[in-house]
Amino acid sequence: MTGITAILQRELKSYFLTPVAYVFIVIFLILSNALTFYLGGFYERGQADLTPFFNFHPWLYLFLAPALSMRLWAEERKSGSIELLMTLPIEPWQAVVGKFLAAWLFTGIALALTVPMWATVNYLGDPDNGVIFAAYLGSLLMAGGFLAVGSCISAATKNQVVAFILSVTACLVLLLASFSLVLDVFSVWAPQVLVDTIASLSFLTHFENISKGVIDVRDLVYFGLLIAAMLYANTIVLELKKAD
Repeated sequence: MTGITAILQRELKSYFLTPVAYVFIVIFLILSNALTFYLGGFYERGQADLTPFFNFHPWLYLFLAPALSMRLWAEERKSGSIELLMTLPIEPWQAVVGKFLAAWLFTGIALALTVPMWATVNYLGDPDNGVIFAAYLGSLLMAGGFLAVGSCISAATKNQVVAFILSVTACLVLLLASFSLVLDVFSVWAPQVLVDTIASLSFLTHFENISKGVIDVRDLVYFGLLIAAMLYANTIVLELKKAD
């Protein structure tokens, strides 16, 4: 755990030593507020809740999470500092987990800065705070899923732009997995059990369940297994690159 903590602290500190952290946070706050109040019709709905706010989170993370994760390993590989990192007395999986947790914690900080909106709806009305808390939890878990996918892809390339594009594409597929646009491609030839399995991989399906206040173990397990699988794949990619 010492190795994970050391990497986490190193990465988290590096965010705030560059404009990356501040630009990310400002963009996230501006976009989330603008989408909520203008496109989401926050006031026009006449309801004291944060449904419009959380409805846009999957699409915000679709671009912001890959923008954050693309540098995790691609930058290390391009600069050559990954060789130094791999010579430290830590296991590759510890470096993977440490970097991921730093990015996830940083995203959590950005998400926590939106809490004044929660206070606002409580001032304006009497919302179901249990549902709002669940939606925050779902948003954080979904962000972790995006970051885990992006981190794995970042480890496979030296080019941050390539890592960003591939991460957006992969995350978009996971977002739309339950849409007929994707399922129709499989339904014409695949058995129904496979179609149902693909549909169950959708970020949106699991996030929407949690954001409604229904914290189902299956949704928590989905995000947990997804993150674990992506971090495991990330470690394997690093080991293969190290062997090259």
